[in-house]
Amino acid sequence: MRDKTRRLGGLLLLGMLIFGLLAGCGAPQREKDYGVFLGIDASEAERLDGYALAVIDAQQFSAQDIAALHEKGTKVYTYLNVGSVEDFRDYYAQYAGLALGDYENWPEEKWVDVSSPAWQSFIAGLARQLDEKGVDGFFIDNCDVYYQFPEEKIFDGLTTILKDLMTLQKAVVINGGDAYVSQYRAACGNLGAIMTGVNQETVFSSIDFAASAFGKQTEEERGYFAAYVEGCKADGLDVYLLEYTKDPALMREIARYCRAQGFSYYISDSIELE
Repeated sequence: MRDKTRRLGGLLLLGMLIFGLLAGCGAPQREKDYGVFLGIDASEAERLDGYALAVIDAQQFSAQDIAALHEKGTKVYTYLNVGSVEDFRDYYAQYAGLALGDYENWPEEKWVDVSSPAWQSFIAGLARQLDEKGVDGFFIDNCDVYYQFPEEKIFDGLTTILKDLMTLQKAVVINGGDAYVSQYRAACGNLGAIMTGVNQETVFSSIDFAASAFGKQTEEERGYFAAYVEGCKADGLDVYLLEYTKDPALMREIARYCRAQGFSYYISDSIELE
């Protein structure tokens, strides 16, 4: 995402799968290959039953909870916010001093200085705590800090964080982050050094935060993001789409596109991904 008006964004809070409407409405029946559930905790884990891959906030789950999901056949990726700091986290006060600015539409978050060694060390430690819980991968939010603050030190800070995550030998899926990812490709070439996949929000759908309503993405934006994710696929990355809509026709369009491209997708009727 380039900002949360074009994604969540990290993520960024948090989905409810549209399983499909009545057959008479003609909406596609959703497959349970991929789901994003950032607004739930372990007490609602039954909602993940049947999913091949679920993205959760593993800070709200124990190792035992994640093991139980594995026993049901669900692979688990955890949300990890590397580019902003949220005021509901117990570590907010410790890192609020690293804030770079306000996060539009998300008053509980501040963009964070990812060039800070203290922040980099914290993220590395948090990732290892989550890894010890048995997660299968990381869903990385708010690399869009580089779009907001396109400075060399921010680029380098993100690269340091992502390369460290890759040493854990788990999936690393960047949510959005097109400005950073594109710059890394241009400067360094091999995206496989920093990520294994990309999740892009609102390729087909859009979010009107002021009206609290969903809509359709503009043709220009859709074309841009389609080219971006298709380029990521060509680079050998896994591709996931996260869309927000209640429109059956748009749901069908998303399904057709993703099936043709071989992408996984998730359609939510909640910006909070509850």
